[in-house]
This record gives sequence, structure tokens and C-alpha cells, in this order.
Amino acid sequence: MKKLALVLGAILVVAGLSLVGFYNNLIAKSQGVDNQWAQVETQYQRRFDLIPNLVKSVEGIMKQEQAVFSLIAEARTKYSGAVTVEERVKAATQVESALGRLLVVMENYPELRSSENVTQLMDELAGSENRIAVERRRFNDLVKDYNVTVKKFPANLIAGILGFQSRSFFEASEGAENAPEVDINP
Repeated sequence: MKKLALVLGAILVVAGLSLVGFYNNLIAKSQGVDNQWAQVETQYQRRFDLIPNLVKSVEGIMKQEQAVFSLIAEARTKYSGAVTVEERVKAATQVESALGRLLVVMENYPELRSSENVTQLMDELAGSENRIAVERRRFNDLVKDYNVTVKKFPANLIAGILGFQSRSFFEASEGAENAPEVDINP
């Protein structure tokens, strides 16, 4: 009887330690996803810090493209007010669309491309866009790893009991694959 109690006790201890290890693994992966999203937002902030300087440089040269500047300002405001990851993704896509329109406009004005200040800001913005793409990819990689852990059997049973749910990937919004169209004719 004592041996049976010891065996059962050992099994319970091993099961308990396994559960604690699994829980800690889920916490670590969940925090990794949160941390990576913070990295994406850091790169967004860098982009948002560059945009006003670029817009002011371009505005000084061309006043007739106020619609593009309004779109950029509106998109930045929506991002600032977004709360969830999904809302921020949608707002960030609007910023990218507005920036795309600005780039198309700039390509049609050679005097803008020759401005040293605009060229430098464009280079910095291109670097920011590259960093954003890298951070988004890393975010999606971590979300995938986390989601696989949460969805695999029997882990899905334990994760469900502990309140861990799958996370959303960063996905481009519908129409993001299309280049923006800008009409520069008054």
C-alpha cells in the first residue's frame, strides 16, 4: 500500500511539474509575441516621426497636393487612436497607402527628387519600411510558433483550461497588393 501511494505521489509530482513547465512555456511564448509586436510598433513610431518632416519638405515645394497630405494626417490619427493589434494593422495599412500616393506624386515632380532634404528623408523612410517588414515577419514567426503550441494535442486542452488562445497574424488588408493611383492633373 505504501509503495502504491509513493508511486501515485511520484506520478502526481511529475504531472504537476510538467504542467508548470508547460504553463511557463506558454507564458514565455505569449510574452515573446507581445515583445515582438512592441518592436513592430517601435518601427511604426520611427516611420511616423519621419513623415511630418517629409510632408513639410514636400509641402514647401508643392501646394496643390493637399489631398495626399490630408490622407497621411488622417491615417496617422487613426493609428494613434487604435487599441487592438487588428485596429493598428488596419491603420498602419492606411498609412502605407497614403505614403504610396505621396511617393507617386513625388516621382512626378523632378524638383522634389533633386531636393537634398527630401532625398535624405526618403532614404530614411525606405530604411524604416524595410525594418517594419522585418519586424512584421518576426512577429508572424513568433505568432506561428505560439499558435502551434496552443493548438497541438494535448497541449490545446491544457492551454484552453489556462485561458491561452491563438493570436492573430499580421496580415495586409485587402487591396494592399495594388499600387496606389494618383491623379496629379488639377
